[in-house]
Amino acid sequence: MPHEVFDLNPVERITTDAIGEPGQRVFYLQARKGHRLVTVICEKEHVAALALAADHLLLSLVDGDADAVAEPDPILDEGMGLEYPLDPVFRAGQVNLGYDQVGGRLVIIAYELLPEEDESTPSVARFWATPAQMRAFSIHGQEVVAAGRPLCAMCGEPIDPEGHFCPRKNGHRT
Repeated sequence: MPHEVFDLNPVERITTDAIGEPGQRVFYLQARKGHRLVTVICEKEHVAALALAADHLLLSLVDGDADAVAEPDPILDEGMGLEYPLDPVFRAGQVNLGYDQVGGRLVIIAYELLPEEDESTPSVARFWATPAQMRAFSIHGQEVVAAGRPLCAMCGEPIDPEGHFCPRKNGHRT
């Protein structure tokens, strides 16, 4: 696939979600600007890190005053589900979050995951969003991540519906 740049500045809508059963879910980042819909496959860790980083960045923009953090975009109440057809442009290998002080927008930058031996330039998607849009994205992203498998209190690993072998229990019940 040739190198492509998907630059949605500004987005009208930005979201993240997962499809599938816990433990088998596929995670997506998605943004829309006009008729252009860009979807990127990503990892659960990407969504978790972006949601947390967005919260921290929004808090730092108001000098730590939690009461001054942007209210979530009203779209949060209308639903943050993915739009169909789901046609991902690539799988992300790296995601970053930035802030444009002049435009007052946050930007998610996702880089295509390329095989190790591939030395071509990865495709990139940049989604520019307002603080209110990113607050809604953060809240929803945290909910999506939390909807997965529960974590074992002993080892921190996910517990599958079939059960869980905990290495901290060393195979013995307490």
